[in-house]
Amino acid sequence: MSEEGGFGLVVAEKFFGLILIVVGALSTYYTFTSTQALRDYTAFFGFLSVIVLALGVILVIAKIE
Repeated sequence: MSEEGGFGLVVAEKFFGLILIVVGALSTYYTFTSTQALRDYTAFFGFLSVIVLALGVILVIAKIE
């Protein structure tokens, strides 16, 4: 096997990271704008959406070796 990841694998990782960033940002926005409906669960869903956002950022920044 080659030492470097294939071009398609790199593109797929970056694309999936961008999708996670968009989904994480949208879920964070809607979580914190609908605190009236979520009440006690706002912190829980906010935490989960920030994790998705952080995972997307990590996938975009990371390099495949």
